[in-house]
Amino acid sequence: MASSHAIKRFMGSFSWYRMWLFRRLLLHLFLWRLKLEAPPVVILGIDAMVMDNDEARVRHGVEPTYKKVKGFAPLQMTWGRFLIDAVFRGGKKHSNSGNSVEQMVRHVVTLIRKHYRPDVPILLRLDSGFFDQKLFELFEELRIGYICVGKLYPDIKAFAAQVPVCVWSEYKRPDQIWHYFEFGNRRGNWKKMRRAILTRPLAEHGQWLFEFHRPDTILYTNLGMGEDIDALLEAAGLAHWTEPEHVIRLHHSRGADELVHRALKEFGSETLPFKRFAANAAFYYTMAVAFFLFESFKEDVTQPVLPITSYATTLRRKAIDFAAKIVRTGGRTILKVTRATWNELQIPKLWALSRSPPRFTWA
Repeated sequence: MASSHAIKRFMGSFSWYRMWLFRRLLLHLFLWRLKLEAPPVVILGIDAMVMDNDEARVRHGVEPTYKKVKGFAPLQMTWGRFLIDAVFRGGKKHSNSGNSVEQMVRHVVTLIRKHYRPDVPILLRLDSGFFDQKLFELFEELRIGYICVGKLYPDIKAFAAQVPVCVWSEYKRPDQIWHYFEFGNRRGNWKKMRRAILTRPLAEHGQWLFEFHRPDTILYTNLGMGEDIDALLEAAGLAHWTEPEHVIRLHHSRGADELVHRALKEFGSETLPFKRFAANAAFYYTMAVAFFLFESFKEDVTQPVLPITSYATTLRRKAIDFAAKIVRTGGRTILKVTRATWNELQIPKLWALSRSPPRFTWA
């Protein structure tokens, strides 16, 4: 195995140009999986992930983050369980810093429409860190949908307090209830009015909430506004996605996007080992590519015996770290395992699946 000094020299030799090649590789892998799954709509998430390096000593790029720890804050785009693009950044960069989001969205949307389908509906889910008129105008220009958490300004709170109870509608889940109402809202310097949906939880986990413990959330979206995305959704048989209850449901599903960040940290490490920023960036992108392949491996090979949502520790403990004996006899190499392991992991099926992976192609 390579020594720690060899790995240090290897990671330190990466130039900034090579970092962009890592991003290109991630997008090629994304297009490969996208064509395999062939979804009727592509739902993407964008968020910044804080990597806690608070114990690091004088490292380039380790800066105070909004989570009150020092570290890095890469901007990441996710699709389902997959991390498909990322910009490695220092910790002081906020979610919508610079033009990274604009460039990322333009590039990914262009690739999807060029290499997958030009008419596929594309939907972005974002938190309040991306509440920006310029981004909304970009999404509308690219003919994609968006659902973004807005900021509760005092005028919106005052307006919500005056809305009669009879105007609020009810949205139910098995153990949760929300009240909501929709309206058009135009902030001070906005060029046009946009659709807004204000939600308020009434019950969580089967228990009613007191009035002082009902946090309001406002969502801004271009779904149902007569734009091109509505026609694309209707052509895909998803016209009901423009209804307010489904918009709320899509927003609530955004929590799954953040689980990708947790899975990435558990797969690798959020504490990066080098002092120089470029070397840490190379380590991060290597980890991101390996994480994508890990998620693909779960889907293609271990899905029959382990839940596809399993974290790396679970998969290692159950499907990799088990007792076995390798025997060489008669010109053959034999892997011997216990009968319990053979039955639980369905070794013949895993072996067959690992020998016939889906062909990698993106062009």
